[in-house]
Amino acid sequence: MLYERLCDLPLTVERYELEPLRLDTQNFVRHSTVVHLHGPAGTGSGEDITYSPESQLDFQQQGRTLALAGDWTVESFSRRLDGLDLRTRTDDDHAAPLHRRWAFESAALDLALRQAGKSLGEALGRTPKPLTFSVSLGLGRLETVRSRYPDARFKVDLAENWTEETVDMLAALGCVDVVDLKGQYRGSFKGPGADPDQYRWIAEKLPEVWLEDPWLDDATRPVLAPHKERITWDATLHAVADILQCEHPPRCVNIKPSRFGFVSELMRTYEYCEGRGIEMYGGGQFELGVGRGQIQLLAALFHPETPNDVAPSAYNDADLRDDLPVSPLAEVAAPVGFRGQS
Repeated sequence: MLYERLCDLPLTVERYELEPLRLDTQNFVRHSTVVHLHGPAGTGSGEDITYSPESQLDFQQQGRTLALAGDWTVESFSRRLDGLDLRTRTDDDHAAPLHRRWAFESAALDLALRQAGKSLGEALGRTPKPLTFSVSLGLGRLETVRSRYPDARFKVDLAENWTEETVDMLAALGCVDVVDLKGQYRGSFKGPGADPDQYRWIAEKLPEVWLEDPWLDDATRPVLAPHKERITWDATLHAVADILQCEHPPRCVNIKPSRFGFVSELMRTYEYCEGRGIEMYGGGQFELGVGRGQIQLLAALFHPETPNDVAPSAYNDADLRDDLPVSPLAEVAAPVGFRGQS
């Protein structure tokens, strides 16, 4: 089992620090927090990608209040986190504790591998392969990226203002691998309403794309029934149990590591999908730091040739450069630890 290759790695933590990151985009300000675990062989790092700015600032202001120093294994450190409160008073997303836990667990795995002098691929007995990636964005930026990177592939977010002509335009471009219907997002981060006409246009006019996260009800279910083999899931997936609860067995899923929280559950999910022939592609959550390289590395190890939503972070910059890496990324793994190159 994959996790058995990692769980007994020794880990010594002396202290930890929190590094705030910030990026001003055209539409909003993105905050994240990098957790640095310091030990005898250096530093292991992981990134909390919780979306709420208030939650991020609260976490950063709490400082080093968690008792994490000591000698552990990857597994006993995870059990230590079980007994700690990783929430902040302003968490408004039920997944925030999982996102924060992923920051600590990925930092612990990074440090344990560094202390063992191994890379993640070496520990798992896998070799990372060149990584295919898609650029994830709304339609307003698609032409900007295509003007500089004409061979780029895309994961595109559905918006309420899409018309049949919008879908015809995408079909003519032939550059879209995934349409994120955003139907499973609720609460403060709510997607567009489930419009059966939009669903029909997308399913029929883009016959090769994955249809991610539809909202299935009496109006949309009949529209998508002929295309159910192309339905893939993302926002609802935090564990193998969530895949088992899908309305029908999926042929493909989007794996966002930070949604899973636990390294152990992420490894179980990879094994479950591989064992049942379920295709996977990786997903990002607007990481600003070390987290981006880590999800690129995982994608290169487990599903390198699928439309991974893990493009280098610079594709999100307001001023798009002309010298960005293009797909596939030939080298994504650092020689030691749980780190990517970016």
